[in-house]
Amino acid sequence: MDLIGAEWRKSSRSGSSGGQCVEVAVNLPDVVAVRDSKDPGGPVLVVGSEAWRRFLRFAR
Repeated sequence: MDLIGAEWRKSSRSGSSGGQCVEVAVNLPDVVAVRDSKDPGGPVLVVGSEAWRRFLRFAR
């Protein structure tokens, strides 16, 4: 999947101490991408938009 146009944002739950940080790109068509902000060139988890919405409802 081409993630060149992904607009990444850091989770509001990520601390400022540089610990465990997650970035999410929600501007991609029909999918959401998630990555570790400390390793932006590393692996990316890509899930469908509806699956992401269900995950957020469960996590809250």
